[in-house]
Amino acid sequence: MPASSSADAVAEPLAGRAAALPFPRRALLLALNFLPLAHAAALALFVGLPYADWGWKLAATAAGLYLLPPILGRAVLLLLPIRERRIAAGSRDFFAWWTLFQLQSVFCRFPALEELLRLVPGAYSLWLRLWGARIGRLTYWAAGMRILDRPFLVIGDDVVFGAGVRLNPHVLVKESQGQMQVLLAPVRIGDRALVGGYSTLTAGTEVAADEALRAFTISPPYSRWENGRRSKSDGASDADGAEAGRDRAGTTEQGDP
Repeated sequence: MPASSSADAVAEPLAGRAAALPFPRRALLLALNFLPLAHAAALALFVGLPYADWGWKLAATAAGLYLLPPILGRAVLLLLPIRERRIAAGSRDFFAWWTLFQLQSVFCRFPALEELLRLVPGAYSLWLRLWGARIGRLTYWAAGMRILDRPFLVIGDDVVFGAGVRLNPHVLVKESQGQMQVLLAPVRIGDRALVGGYSTLTAGTEVAADEALRAFTISPPYSRWENGRRSKSDGASDADGAEAGRDRAGTTEQGDP
């Protein structure tokens, strides 16, 4: 699924849910949707800085593009730590997550911006750490990777990602009463693991150390991969009903498992 479609896949089912929220919360949700536009406007302002030469303008624009969103994201998590793994639409944790998601939106819609960082060895891992991700040494990020919820990654040392891998720490599910929820949990990958090209790892996925996932692996929420087999991870109880009902109710970014 194209990067631009990934953001739309989240917004569309939530749009219906937003209509059922009280007006103040609905207004807040809609206001947060303008964060990507505000980010773009700030960049345009930096480019148009008066009385500054182009060197300073480019430096300010690069800093505003790559540093401002993760710094704001860390501030959001510091002030509003997300405590729940199943997040009800309209809750405090939901608005914290939605703010983080909007801060990352420009990179989801324009993935070439992250490809530029990956051209510089080590720069992309450093940038993900700035978001709050835990990234080990000597991680290899192949071309075409797509990541959502960048703060919710735990990656070991010497990990290799094949081309086009998707890391999606959240999925959208419906509870038994039909209410939309966000299932949010870190994707954890052990030391020296290999993730085959065009695989999709969703919320709560764990890959054991030294494991090698074949290409095009689809990992449902709270899967654990070890010795070539998939089992439920320790947090699988939080996803009860999500995997069974994913064909009728679940949505994941970049593909539905």
